[in-house]
Amino acid sequence: MTDLTDNSSSQRRSQWPDVRDVRLDDLMDVVGMGLRDFRRAPSYGLFFGGIYAVGGWLLILLLLQFDLPFLVYPLAAGFALIAPFIATGFYAVSYSLERDEALSWSAVRGLISRSARRDLGWMALVTGFSFFIWMDIAALLFFGFLGINVLSSENFLMEIFTTPAGWMLLVIGNGVGAVIALAVFSFSVTSFPMLFDRDCDFVTAMVTSVRVVRANPRVMIVWCAVIAGLVGISLLSGLVGLFVILPVLGHASWHLYRRAVEPAA
Repeated sequence: MTDLTDNSSSQRRSQWPDVRDVRLDDLMDVVGMGLRDFRRAPSYGLFFGGIYAVGGWLLILLLLQFDLPFLVYPLAAGFALIAPFIATGFYAVSYSLERDEALSWSAVRGLISRSARRDLGWMALVTGFSFFIWMDIAALLFFGFLGINVLSSENFLMEIFTTPAGWMLLVIGNGVGAVIALAVFSFSVTSFPMLFDRDCDFVTAMVTSVRVVRANPRVMIVWCAVIAGLVGISLLSGLVGLFVILPVLGHASWHLYRRAVEPAA
């Protein structure tokens, strides 16, 4: 019985795509390729990046409308957890460009619709669930350190940035957020473009993504830091930077997947 189980497990592993070694030079190359794709099809990049930015503005306005200002920063920071799913549009554009196919809105919509019939929706559900877990943790940390009475205080920001409890909230909150973000990054860095590119189950895509990170830990940590830094710049710009930064990262993620995962047979 044990031999049969081992053989079955080995067969499943043998069906998983092979992963490649990725160097720091490759990161520079894929960012350059992402910028090139954005320049070749700027209208598509601005459109999909705009969806992300406008969606962020609307969610922030809703939080302020319902007197939940303490969730604005966790929302803006954690919104990056679901960015790979929104980046499907960028994958479609890069997919067409690398094949020298004529770009059109109907063709891009067709590619997105095709991928939606696969396990991409399940992968989006996993990252979306991670996003809501992060929001719940952020709320619990806020009330745990500052209490509920701070919401009615006119010095809301002063309580956060000038009190010991506020500083502890910032340190621990950002630390917990970084751990969650790194975990989500590890199973999603190549899984979304992989599910767009080939017909496989989302578990295989997640396992392959983790294998890519394990095979290239230093490079992937740098790539995660690059994404975090660029998203941080976007936050400081009031999400306006997402109009350009998100398309470049989306296209670059596609090319990174192409380099990190062996193509389908």
